[in-house]
Amino acid sequence: MKTKEFYNAAVYLRLSRDDVSTGDAGGKNSIANGISVANGIGRTESNSISSQRDMIRSFIRKQDNMEIYDIYVDDGFSGTNFDRPEFKRMMEDIKAGHVNCVIVKDLSRLGRDYIEAGRLIQKTFPAFSVRFIALTDHFDSLTADYNETSLVVPVKNFVNDSYARDISSKVRSHQKVKRENGEFIGAFAVYGYKKSEENKRRLVPDEYAADIVRKIFAWKIEGFSNLAIAEKLNGLGILSPLEYKKMQGERLSTRFATGARARWSPVAVKRILVNESYIGTLVQGKEEKINYKVNKSVMKPQEEWTRVPGAHEAIISREDFEIVQDLLQVDTRAGNGGEKAHLYACILFCGDCMQPMQRRVDRYKGQEKVSFICATKNKGGQCTRHTISEDDLHVLVLTGLRQQIALFLEKSKVLVQIEQMEIDFEEVVSFDAELKRLHKEQAEYLSLRSGLYEDLKKGIITEEDFKNFRMIYEQRYQELQQAISCQEDAVKALFKSGVAAGINLERMKSAMQITELDRMTLMTFVKRILVYEDKRVYLEMRHKELFSKVVMLSGYVESKQCSRGEAV
Repeated sequence: MKTKEFYNAAVYLRLSRDDVSTGDAGGKNSIANGISVANGIGRTESNSISSQRDMIRSFIRKQDNMEIYDIYVDDGFSGTNFDRPEFKRMMEDIKAGHVNCVIVKDLSRLGRDYIEAGRLIQKTFPAFSVRFIALTDHFDSLTADYNETSLVVPVKNFVNDSYARDISSKVRSHQKVKRENGEFIGAFAVYGYKKSEENKRRLVPDEYAADIVRKIFAWKIEGFSNLAIAEKLNGLGILSPLEYKKMQGERLSTRFATGARARWSPVAVKRILVNESYIGTLVQGKEEKINYKVNKSVMKPQEEWTRVPGAHEAIISREDFEIVQDLLQVDTRAGNGGEKAHLYACILFCGDCMQPMQRRVDRYKGQEKVSFICATKNKGGQCTRHTISEDDLHVLVLTGLRQQIALFLEKSKVLVQIEQMEIDFEEVVSFDAELKRLHKEQAEYLSLRSGLYEDLKKGIITEEDFKNFRMIYEQRYQELQQAISCQEDAVKALFKSGVAAGINLERMKSAMQITELDRMTLMTFVKRILVYEDKRVYLEMRHKELFSKVVMLSGYVESKQCSRGEAV
């Protein structure tokens, strides 16, 4: 490089967040020690930045042909890429001819990407006749020979790149452990929660926002669409999650904001309705960086998210959350410009073609008569009318619901008796008729699969048939095994936690007192209503697996008492 008589030097200083958490490359002067000083422009900087500045100033004071043109500070920016504001500003000054010398504390301050750092030192800086000095690495491009420039510097840059990769890997592993331990590591708590004052790694309900979340879930169960809920919130003047966090003083930015003042939208409502955080499950690790050199994240598949149930207090019961998830699968728009859907929206179906029943309102001489008809028939399809009046449906559903609840409450008393009896779980499982059926069907598929080879040897089936049938039988066998596991888990849950773990018994008892159906009660206990001809109605209850297991246990206890000669 051509010798310069005088140098206008750019002092470049950098410290990344990773350096902060692990200690600066210099080792001793780091913000990790909890020390910071004012930089004269109204903010604080790390102790390492001050150390770098002092070292370089001391060097320049000893030079008689050099002065500082400007100081460029990227405090808190990674060295794995060069997308840094002050570095870019320095390069603009170099291109403009204002700077002909760049000084850093060491090579890693310039950057930890060995390819880009090497390109800067060996090509870009020489192209602009810029002298480059790295003090603690004892590198000066003015005096460096071929070996230093072509061998020593690339090796040191490679070491710095490896250090960045190693730190990135350690940070990811550390964060993974924290997530799996149920520690909240996000910058901002989800709407409805806040960070605990005692433990910043734990979420606690923010009562104001939590109450809004409860209202949103309640309105959804009552039949409001996501749009209607958003309009209701905006009409009440309730701040959107983004505006609420801003009001709380949080410096939050989001890609979802669409205007100067963010308002509630159907999308914002849905994000709340599908968020498992509200049932006490901490969900983290939804995104990951492409790699340690690219400051860009991509969404991970849901099955790879980290979920920790019971990590914090629930705002919404699991029952209500599951009801809402079912409702989100169907259309709950209100008809005729109404604010919310009708009582039976999304759960009333034709018992034969399984299509939704269509609500019809007939008005005659000032009177209004409401009935339901099969949507398939109403559109001219191949099904019958299945007509039923809304009044008749009310009576049938209310009667059936109360009967089902009364039966369940009566049968559930058996769990108290079970606690006082010595019960063998395996014996109960062998008593379960549903499990017997599943095991029998599984044995049949096992037998069919075993006989395939003999059929192949005898020439009854081809090799292609053999492969196809074996795959079908194996798939069905595994499906039955999964069904058996689910059935056994339901029994285990009853033994371990009782009915209350799956169903709110107090809500059931309250439902027994109602004289008129309401949407909340209906959605709480009924998953689907099937209407057949002759006004026959079938109620498919929620938690039917739990219902059936309680009935099974009741039968088991009765059989044990009979065998002992006890009164049932």
